[in-house]
Amino acid sequence: MSLRIDAHQHFWRYSAPDYPWMGAGMEALRRDHLPDAVLPLLDAAGIDACIAVQARASEAENDFLLELARQHPHIAAVVGWVDLFAADAGERLAYWRSQPRFAGVRHLLQDDADVAATLADARFARGMRALQERALVYDILVRGPAQLAPVAAFCTRHDRHWLVLDHLGKPAIGSDGEDAWRRHLRDVAALPHVLCKVSGLVTEVVGMRVDTDAIHRHLDAALEAFGPERLMFGSDWPVCLLRADHAAVATLVRDWAARLSGGEQAQLWGDNAARCYGVLPGGVE
Repeated sequence: MSLRIDAHQHFWRYSAPDYPWMGAGMEALRRDHLPDAVLPLLDAAGIDACIAVQARASEAENDFLLELARQHPHIAAVVGWVDLFAADAGERLAYWRSQPRFAGVRHLLQDDADVAATLADARFARGMRALQERALVYDILVRGPAQLAPVAAFCTRHDRHWLVLDHLGKPAIGSDGEDAWRRHLRDVAALPHVLCKVSGLVTEVVGMRVDTDAIHRHLDAALEAFGPERLMFGSDWPVCLLRADHAAVATLVRDWAARLSGGEQAQLWGDNAARCYGVLPGGVE
């Protein structure tokens, strides 16, 4: 029987200096969020396991998340952080790859002043080559069509292992940029080694109301571009709490996915994440 996996969750012990991105209006996030709090939510949604994803640019985050994974078997894999610009990135990646359940790396591209420049940087490319040589997944975090535009070319250059687009590239749902976002999403999806997380959408809706129809329209675009064999569910808990709880996010995707066959739903709800991140019932390959 397939594992059902929430492919995008975060955990932290809150400290303002460590999480400067949690600004005004994010009071729901500015406290500890740890695995014991989410386990009953996963059980309620019928989800067996999760992927823990970094929320700060520090290798101390890797130690923290891996220790949580040792304590909580439902954390099936960790996507951590390594400075891919560093001259010794290959050595650092080799070390982390040797740690059980360490499956990938993420850099907060959305916070860079010039995403295209980062993706074209020779030092970053060297780090990406070292990462893919070690069969580590790279999670791509960009915001909106302008940052998504250079991603397809980047993915074309780095095709030796899985790449994952987080949160559908963070479209501003309800804005005027939907056509450009769709065009760039199709360009990325044309590359067969790129998967996409159906995650993080409730916090990208423009306006005060979570527009379910608009989110479903964006999910339709993702399904058309990637197909069910390259989409994976993620709640983005606890960041989702800024707009909706875990149950509401899971329900939103479940209702939309009702159109899929049983096998396609299994892909979305766990099989694709297990294949990409190397998740086995006992952890990571």
